[in-house]
Amino acid sequence: EGNEPGDSAKITYNELLHKVCQFANVLRSQGVKKGDRISIYMPMILELVVAMLACARIGALHSVVFAGFSADSLCERILDCGCSLLLT
Repeated sequence: EGNEPGDSAKITYNELLHKVCQFANVLRSQGVKKGDRISIYMPMILELVVAMLACARIGALHSVVFAGFSADSLCERILDCGCSLLLT
């Protein structure tokens, strides 16, 4: 379910697995490897779940930053965790 009432989507485990594997390959092609730190700055959408699971699949650490934070707050969190990639 999304943020708005009535905003929802259905996905099977097989479809989710396909999306996660596909995005994990995108991350690998960008040079992300096990132990790398990634910040995720997204609203509550399906792609957020896919990104988190793709990070877990390749062993990258992820930090989800609430999409309502300001640019300064996001910057502080990126610097604090020393992330190498920001997903938006």
